Amino acid sequence: MTPQELKNSILLSAIQGKLVKQYPEEGTAEELFHSIAFIEKKDLKNISEEEIPFEIPASWKWVRHNTLFEIIGGSQPPKSNFLDAPKEGCVRLYQIRDYGETPVPVYVSKNLVTKFTQRGDILLARYGASVGKVFLAEDGAYNVAMAKVTPLFSGNPISKMYLYYYYLAPLYQFLVKNNSRSAQAGFNKDDLNSLLFPLPPLAEQNRIVAKLEEILPLIDRYEAAWNKLEEFNKRFPGDMQKSILQLAIQGKLVEQRPEEGTGEELFQQIQEEKQALIKAGKIKKEKPLPEITEDEIPFDVPSNWKWVRLIDLCKSISDGDHQPPPQVPQGIPFLVISNVSAGSIDFSNTRHVPQGYFDALSDDRVAEKGDILFTVTGSYGIPIKVDCDQQFCFQRHIALLKLLVDWDYLYFALISPVFKAQCDAVATGTAQKTVGLKSLRSMLVPLPPIAEQKRIVAKLEEILPLCDRLK
Repeated sequence: MTPQELKNSILLSAIQGKLVKQYPEEGTAEELFHSIAFIEKKDLKNISEEEIPFEIPASWKWVRHNTLFEIIGGSQPPKSNFLDAPKEGCVRLYQIRDYGETPVPVYVSKNLVTKFTQRGDILLARYGASVGKVFLAEDGAYNVAMAKVTPLFSGNPISKMYLYYYYLAPLYQFLVKNNSRSAQAGFNKDDLNSLLFPLPPLAEQNRIVAKLEEILPLIDRYEAAWNKLEEFNKRFPGDMQKSILQLAIQGKLVEQRPEEGTGEELFQQIQEEKQALIKAGKIKKEKPLPEITEDEIPFDVPSNWKWVRLIDLCKSISDGDHQPPPQVPQGIPFLVISNVSAGSIDFSNTRHVPQGYFDALSDDRVAEKGDILFTVTGSYGIPIKVDCDQQFCFQRHIALLKLLVDWDYLYFALISPVFKAQCDAVATGTAQKTVGLKSLRSMLVPLPPIAEQKRIVAKLEEILPLCDRLK
């Protein structure tokens, strides 16, 4: 049961006469009702059995809400007359936001408003998403988004706090939240003609209020704990996934086996392949990056692993064209961040560029199956596997990693917390942060032997879907 469901249940029990005992010596609501001094003579309309929403104790009485109370909407002076500080001859104008966590006080001349409240008056929100909210007023005026509950009798035959909790209970809440006009024009007093009020003897009203004021703070504490648990449950699958990925790239997810060789040996094989491609003119020779220093290394890895820079595992790292491409109604899809931000390529809503534009691209800007795209602007840090043969182009906010290795292990390394942290550390800009290609090429990746990579990938593919099931 959610905290709100529990609160509703308790409030409903209160106005059903189930929260406290009935005592004969406290009299009856019938006697109380006949003692009420109405300001104007009332023509009381009988209440039929069909109208009664639930049973109440024999000592209680059903009364029409509009027999006892009237709701009066507020006044709305022009905003041009609002002041942000008090001034002689002015009054604070209360709005719904002023009863929330971030009030914005405004003041207006008393001559511009006609509807005032005293501290402790009951205000009801009348419009849209705020319908159903109930407030205890302060001294001041109130605007049209609220209505003040005004007794149609003198004296105090009905506890103001019992009335306050009545409005919070499901009987009133259901009626106004299902009023078709509330979202737009707001409900008015005529909309409450069918609303009934369960009237207990006055002494019992006070005991109900005392019991609610004892119980409801406990519900508030329960709600705080519930919200923390809900937040934890929302974060848990993602946090668990991050922890598992972190263990994987720290060499703690599977055992190391000496017979599988070392990351250094694998690194040398990759570099030999890269040099052969450079010599054959298939890729460009790049300016060598500095050796990795101890200060750069974020954590220790097994002794048979090796820290390398991302560019060491790639033929090239480039991005899309920096100039706006020509557009045509049909042609080669042109991807933007929104087409890849979910972690996969979505061709359903793309722009298109001419075939000739695509044909003129250099090889390092043509994505092929087995490459990885990587977002570098705005929603940066998202790797996307290119697992199709579809031709496409992409904007400069997406980088293209043409790999010298299988993507399986590298993909998991790219979505790991340590790689995201490197992106966060170098991202620049204000409106949209960007990870520069130079920084991206220099980022560190822990490299295990190839056989261990495959075992890590197999273990991750076994475990990570279990995290997804928890979402």
